[in-house]
Amino acid sequence: MQLLSVNNQSVVISGRIFRIAKMRDEPYECVVDAPNFIEQLKSAKSGADLFTFSQGIGETEPRYNFPLEWDNYAVLPITTYDNWFKNQIDFKTRNKVRKCSKNGVELRVSELTDDFVRGVQGIYDESPFVQGRKNWHYGKSLEEMKKMLGTFPERRMFVGSYLKDEMIGFIKLVYGGNVVHFMHIISKVAHRDKAPTNALLAKAIEIAAGRKAAYLHFGIWSRRGLGVFKMNHSFIEHKVPRYFVPLTLQGNAMLKLTLHRSLKSRIPEDWIDRLVEWRNRWNAFRQRKENREAYLGARSAPKLEVAAKQMAPKPQERG
Repeated sequence: MQLLSVNNQSVVISGRIFRIAKMRDEPYECVVDAPNFIEQLKSAKSGADLFTFSQGIGETEPRYNFPLEWDNYAVLPITTYDNWFKNQIDFKTRNKVRKCSKNGVELRVSELTDDFVRGVQGIYDESPFVQGRKNWHYGKSLEEMKKMLGTFPERRMFVGSYLKDEMIGFIKLVYGGNVVHFMHIISKVAHRDKAPTNALLAKAIEIAAGRKAAYLHFGIWSRRGLGVFKMNHSFIEHKVPRYFVPLTLQGNAMLKLTLHRSLKSRIPEDWIDRLVEWRNRWNAFRQRKENREAYLGARSAPKLEVAAKQMAPKPQERG
């Protein structure tokens, strides 16, 4: 993977045979003047065959004549916090939002200190899997975690949820134009009964409404797992145009033969549902196996220690 700076924005170029360039930080940072940006990208002689970019969230009408498809995001149009809490969610979701404070959990706006990063480490290191998927942040060092969290320093905010002195959840929000983006939102499974994620999401809506933002963006639109959580909190499907611009003859052929599309995009939705279910079952089995091995190892450790002491040679007595 190659990283390139164009017009002070980061572009990543991936692929061996067919090389595709895209904005590194979409949708947190998007192309503003696409024709000018594309000319600068061509002048940079990056070796890319195809450039793909999307319009920003909220820009649902196509602005350019390039070939396009559609990105599906999960978005909550913002009015006021009270309107969302009283009118847009049902009583079960409202009770979960309230549940956090009733259980003594406190929400705090935080800075990126070493103590905060250690708290985030504790959350991500709870399990090597998150919602049936591999946890890519599991086992990261303090410096790796700090680097990951340190992006967008001038337009970010952290909120942590704390049970006494233990951080049990956190969010990272990134501002951009009239949109507030979730970049991270996660809580410890061990404290799921206290609904910290619901409370953190509600806090993000309060922050977005206070900033007069038009939208709160929460990842891609989906129908499973986390997608149900989003729908329960009144997030909706929000489509924005994604463009594909050939930069070489190979890029033209690539676009005509639809080689720019991923394998996943070609699989029917019901097949994806089955594959996701199988993956989640397999990862759950692996996690149970690892937990059992760790439990048995902890139980056998004292017995091994006693056996080692019994087998150790006794010191000779002095006459």
